[in-house]
Amino acid sequence: MSTTWNIDASHSEIGFKVRHLMISNVKGSFGKYNAVVTSDDEHFETVHVKFDAEAASITTGNEQRDGHLLSQEFFDVENFPSVSYESTGVSKKDEGHFIVDGNLTMRGVTKPVELKVTITGMAKDPWGQDKLAFEASAKINRTEFGLVWNSALEGGGVLLSDDVYLIAEVQFTKAQ
Repeated sequence: MSTTWNIDASHSEIGFKVRHLMISNVKGSFGKYNAVVTSDDEHFETVHVKFDAEAASITTGNEQRDGHLLSQEFFDVENFPSVSYESTGVSKKDEGHFIVDGNLTMRGVTKPVELKVTITGMAKDPWGQDKLAFEASAKINRTEFGLVWNSALEGGGVLLSDDVYLIAEVQFTKAQ
């Protein structure tokens, strides 16, 4: 029997970080997203993950930078309104740790991305709902998805790293 888990967005965060000026990280997140996890067993070895975020909901805490990220030089949200991920397979590393293979789509480009997933717990909330929480992370090269804008620095190097670290700390509610 298949079990479905729906994301609890009020207890979740989907974010990223990228090296800025080659000396520090800038962090950001998506504010509007949906995710569903289905599994044929309680051990999550048959898990299927489907995630979609509104690209226009990206925020870094800086209005000017956020506007630049929405432009054609980055996410081009007018032409590519969503960022999505769908799993294609899962392998168990050890108890509570998994590798989830899947396809990430940004700016109309789809590439395989491996997520490192750690189940951080399961619990029943005060209202009797079953909850599942996990952390997931991955490293991608943004230029492979068409996010190629950059600027050379006077002293050498570039403004932004090509490497972007994806970080999700999420909680799901078991569908009734």
